[in-house]
Amino acid sequence: MNTNNLSWDSNISKLKSRKNKNLDTLAQSGYSTLYDLLWIIPRKIEEIPGVRPFSEAIEGNVFKGIGKIMQVQSKMNFYAKGKGKVPLYNITVTVKDLNSESVLSLKWFNCYPNVQKKLKSLDEILFYGKVTSYAGMRQIANPNYDEYDPESPPAEDELEVTYPTINKVNGTYISDLISKIPMELWDSIEESLPEDIITSRELFPLKDALKTIHGITEYDESLYKKAKTRLIYEEFFQDQIKINIRKQFLTMEGGKKHSIDDESVKNIFKFFPYQLTSDQINTIEQIKSDLNSGLKMMRLVQGDVGCGKTSVALSSALMSIESGFQVAMMAPTESLALQHFLNFRELLKKTDIRIEIILGGTKKSEKEKIYNQLISGDINFIIGTHSLIQDKVEFKNLGLAIIDEQHKFGVNQRIKLTSKNQGVHCLIMSATPIPRSLSLTQYGDLEISTIKTIPSNRKGTKTKIVTPENFEKFLTFLNTRLGMNEQAYLVVPAIEENEETGLVNLERVEKQFHSFFPNRNIEVIHGKFSSEEKEDVFHKFKNQEIDILISTSVIEVGIDVANATVMAIFGPERFGLSSLHQLRGRVGRGEKPGFCFLITEKKIAPDSMARLEVIEKSNDGFEIAEKDLELRGEGNIFGPEQSGNEKTKILANIITHHEYLEMARNDVLKLESDGPEFIKKYKEHYIDDHYFTQTI
Repeated sequence: MNTNNLSWDSNISKLKSRKNKNLDTLAQSGYSTLYDLLWIIPRKIEEIPGVRPFSEAIEGNVFKGIGKIMQVQSKMNFYAKGKGKVPLYNITVTVKDLNSESVLSLKWFNCYPNVQKKLKSLDEILFYGKVTSYAGMRQIANPNYDEYDPESPPAEDELEVTYPTINKVNGTYISDLISKIPMELWDSIEESLPEDIITSRELFPLKDALKTIHGITEYDESLYKKAKTRLIYEEFFQDQIKINIRKQFLTMEGGKKHSIDDESVKNIFKFFPYQLTSDQINTIEQIKSDLNSGLKMMRLVQGDVGCGKTSVALSSALMSIESGFQVAMMAPTESLALQHFLNFRELLKKTDIRIEIILGGTKKSEKEKIYNQLISGDINFIIGTHSLIQDKVEFKNLGLAIIDEQHKFGVNQRIKLTSKNQGVHCLIMSATPIPRSLSLTQYGDLEISTIKTIPSNRKGTKTKIVTPENFEKFLTFLNTRLGMNEQAYLVVPAIEENEETGLVNLERVEKQFHSFFPNRNIEVIHGKFSSEEKEDVFHKFKNQEIDILISTSVIEVGIDVANATVMAIFGPERFGLSSLHQLRGRVGRGEKPGFCFLITEKKIAPDSMARLEVIEKSNDGFEIAEKDLELRGEGNIFGPEQSGNEKTKILANIITHHEYLEMARNDVLKLESDGPEFIKKYKEHYIDDHYFTQTI
């Protein structure tokens, strides 16, 4: 294998004499070039000392020694699962120092028979590991070991670099690949940051940081920490560059210019049978300014449950319609889309604004009619789910796309709707408050409006965890509220019984509550209902023809019935914190106080109970969102999904390293003031045009 003429852009296959499936697997995992390998960060770097006499084996230190095996004891522990009755052993080996009478105990746990066989075959052993003590005797648990060969003396002090397994490619293979990178290449790593940032932030040069982190240079703990800090900053800096470029791409195309004056806005406010809050009014003013500017609006409106984002959405739609444009509003569920449609239709019934809804379950003949009326411009305002992004849906003059509950959609779905016409403005609604650290990453390319003021007529909600011991008290309380002509939601996490996970069963809860309250009107609703069935249930519940509505989480967002005051969530440990907070937000929406009960039907783990206590103690959606982010992870910031549970950074963490995120953001904003050359200079380090046009 010839490693001459290699560069950091060379394919990793150049490091091997022949191709194998490990190379393909690494490439599929995003590691195709030599430079990519630099970002497989070692799990640990350990200083391995040279061989020492046993007398220097000090508890807490890593020790390397050579000894004669005096005794091998093994005890079968249990059989390996799924291995066809293969026994696993705990093994204890007593070794004596070759140059003294000192002895050490070496122990291995849950070993396969081949380990036992190899240890019994050895006479002298070379080993190293961390020294501990047990019952007054020094020992090393699970040490690395090999047969001692006097003809091949062990190395003196050295670094052991341990790499992670990547998609089943083990760390030893990765270590071997990286060891084949020529030394001269390490010295040619180009710097990605301006010199003044490195100086002002006291950062390690990128070359030195990567050499240190991979153990290419002599190990020093303080330098290793500096290297990690530089790479953490580097990851955040890359993100902020991408966000900046994406923002430029989004605003490159002009937006459809609106003509909305203050008098028009005042008239719009008259549609609402209540006074808007100062936060709502300020947000509407910001949107008005965006729509009138001639630039393409990309604005996110965030706020806690019950803060009145829907009123802002309708006001924005009316401003666009008054300027002669059509409006499309996309919701993640049919239930929410239907709720918006019914509410908006009621508010607009005295106008000549034509509002329609299109869902997956809409009859084909009705869909065709709606398609034609959208193209002709007869429909001013269309509400729907994913049905809106189908190719058949075309508009005469779409001016504004409203995306409700944006976290339920992927970014590709957002862009598909806004691409229906040129220059379409985009308003994104989020009832899940976004932590500041996340807003600087996932939503850094958007303008953000925050609504914190809750309408003054709302009484809010009290939350209580219900265990089997106090379930009867809950039933008594529920009976009292029903006796006051109030209504209740019961939410379960599954429609049908699932024996494997033990999820609460909707049908079982329905039977239980029919027996508890035989004289009450109880009905169910879930995602498998048709659009007509859902509309019928919502209508009956709103008209107080249903006392208790049993549902899956289809009612998580958008359902607004002021007379519903009790929310009981079964199996709450199965829901995320933000989902629990959203569900709780369905009650306490009017002048009557709301009550939320988190019903645990069995003993749950302490960490799960701690999560529920966060909901019980706090009504602050922003505080809950921070905790939820901490538990779920930040998600894939630039890919098509943005829903958490995926670790997309290697070292950086937006929660624990938020100060470096702030630094990187401020530095990129400062660089941006240098003008177009900023984008041109750094763009090639991180992205290509095709990538960003596909993932905004």
